[in-house]
Amino acid sequence: MIVDIFIFIAALTALIIAARFFTNAAEEMGKWLGFPSFVIGIFIVGIGTSLPELVSSILSVRQGVSEIVPGNIIGANISNLLLVTGFAVVINRKPISLGSTYIYIDLNFLIGCFFTFYIISYDGKITFNEAFIGLIIFVIYSIYLIKGGVNPREKSSTDVRTPFPLKGAIILLVAAVGVYFGANYTVSSIQSIATALGIPEAIIALTVLSLGTTLPELAVNITAIKQGKAEMAVGNVLGSCVFNTLVIPAVASTVGSITVPAVLISFSLPVMAGSGILFYLLTQDKRISVWEGLMFVMIYLLFMVKIATG
Repeated sequence: MIVDIFIFIAALTALIIAARFFTNAAEEMGKWLGFPSFVIGIFIVGIGTSLPELVSSILSVRQGVSEIVPGNIIGANISNLLLVTGFAVVINRKPISLGSTYIYIDLNFLIGCFFTFYIISYDGKITFNEAFIGLIIFVIYSIYLIKGGVNPREKSSTDVRTPFPLKGAIILLVAAVGVYFGANYTVSSIQSIATALGIPEAIIALTVLSLGTTLPELAVNITAIKQGKAEMAVGNVLGSCVFNTLVIPAVASTVGSITVPAVLISFSLPVMAGSGILFYLLTQDKRISVWEGLMFVMIYLLFMVKIATG
């Protein structure tokens, strides 16, 4: 089992690093294609930081351990809202002010997508027909963001065409391969560790895997805070949660139905819903204080202790 743990750590590390290179290269390609900076920030960066969850979910269903998918989604959302956001505020060492965009768009869609996921997973099974509704909601969310966030006066970089970023394209392809194999070995090692310890794969995905796959969001947020863009860090968290909850089940369910274990439905799923509601209520004053950030971290630690001792 020691070998399996080593493989898991190495594969997860490779997955995170490859996803980071993929995001940076995709951002460079997006600029070359002339995409507005808003679109690059929301979709390329947002999807890139969620790439580990997406690829590992597809491979989990293909390998017959689909219960990893809801465990990873639920765990990643809880980690994003409580741990990553809490750390963002604490590191910032002062309250984070939120603009109306986050309050009136992202937060409302966050609660809506959590409610959608709760409905489709409550019976213990997620099919493509159910998850496809979430994909439609994500398209609506995307259109809403683009229409509300793109400045029509912003000049496109295609006006002055720069040379094709060949290095970026090569990195993009190599990183995509790295993401695939990193996710593949991560999922297979989870199966081996779960079998050796007698722990359900969903629990490992809920804790260790979800914590590992949210490291890209944490890294992006720390960088944003150092650059004085703390508000963008919260936006990245919310966008990642929406993508995880709506897109990943739809894409993964194209391979096969997704099983949601009873242990997730009875405790972790309500905790995710409660975390979303708590986050929604505490940010109605358009700010997150340091004390609220510390509370988020403490609630996350309590959740992990409960899972470990339950």
